[in-house]
Amino acid sequence: MENADRSTGDPASPGVLLVIGMGSLGDRDSSPYRETLLAGMARRYPLWLIDTEEPTWQLPYAIGSTLLTGRGIAHMHQAVREATAQCNVIGASCPDEGLLLPAAIAVEALGLPGAGGEAVAACRDKKLSRERLTAAGLPQPRHSTASSAEELADVAADLGYPVVLKPRALGGSAGVIKVSNPDEVANAYAVATAASYPGIEHSANIVVEQYLDGPEISIDGSMFEGNYQAYTIAHKELGEPPYFVETGHVVTGDDPLLEDTELHGILERAHKALGFDHGLTHSEIKFTRIGPVVIEINGRPGGDNIPRLALLSTGTDLGWIAAGMAAGLAPEPPVRRPGTVGLRFLRPERNSRLVEFPVPDPADYPGLVEAKVVVKPGDKLRTPPAQYTARYGFLIAKGADPQSCRALLDQLEAEVADTIQSEPLS
Repeated sequence: MENADRSTGDPASPGVLLVIGMGSLGDRDSSPYRETLLAGMARRYPLWLIDTEEPTWQLPYAIGSTLLTGRGIAHMHQAVREATAQCNVIGASCPDEGLLLPAAIAVEALGLPGAGGEAVAACRDKKLSRERLTAAGLPQPRHSTASSAEELADVAADLGYPVVLKPRALGGSAGVIKVSNPDEVANAYAVATAASYPGIEHSANIVVEQYLDGPEISIDGSMFEGNYQAYTIAHKELGEPPYFVETGHVVTGDDPLLEDTELHGILERAHKALGFDHGLTHSEIKFTRIGPVVIEINGRPGGDNIPRLALLSTGTDLGWIAAGMAAGLAPEPPVRRPGTVGLRFLRPERNSRLVEFPVPDPADYPGLVEAKVVVKPGDKLRTPPAQYTARYGFLIAKGADPQSCRALLDQLEAEVADTIQSEPLS
């Protein structure tokens, strides 16, 4: 545990915000994806970190830290008690899916602002989410669950192919797979049930849904006193089927969907149906033949550099807003301005070991904001389903509109593909 100045316990001080799970990305360096969020929080309040690993890159943003000895609820309660003994805690925020539920329960036990454990559990459990959204009268795909390949075959036949399989409690598209015919059932069930995430209970019971075709977006927004407010909309880019791995996002600062009253109404109703009444969320919507469908609502800010894209596109600081809401404050009004920002993840086309990975220099390409390497020579990267977040790095670019932004990212991705040196893995 890092030592902190106990003067932060003075009631006249602004108080300290707990940030739980800012570095918990397993074997991946979390700084390229989460530093923008943490920096925004630190601009608003002194921060105390709680995590499963000792902080490294996070240290300049925090006054102290507590190490979690496990991922369970009891471990979280103990860590939070240790932190509250060190400083005047006024709120807590957790961006990590694996720690989100125990964090919400611990925060609720302290009487701090937040959505509460029941709402976070309803968001996480895809079966429970579907049931509550359906009961609220929101458009939803027909769905069921299965606990064996044999049961899946019967469910899929009843729903009608194609169907989509989803682990009940995971995120990041891990284990999500499309099944187009009966011959694919056994392998798809094995894929869906093999996926895992640290801190989330593994289950043989999976959600089975009708496949809905159409473009998909994610929306980072706030729920406060019964009102939903959208801050940023990211238009998703997906990889090769049958998986649903996100390969990039495109964000426009004055996207017309940000002012779409029907979309706002659907999101507000969905949050209320799940009991989520306070905080920032990351929601996913697909535009289908039956209208906009809520795919899921995550009880945390978006990952994968969504906060960075929000800051670049409109100047919206999701970390600042998340910190204020964690302390019980009303969220700021949204900012709209023209211009488009896009992100493209650079991924292996095959299972490989990296030898060399040069990236373009932003100084040589007008519109290129950043080219980031997130691996080192010798690292092994595998394609789904072995790995769902295998990435060499990412590119961020600006454009006058989505088309020009995507065109630049396409060009740069092709150039990077020509320069990568890797060795195939057996």
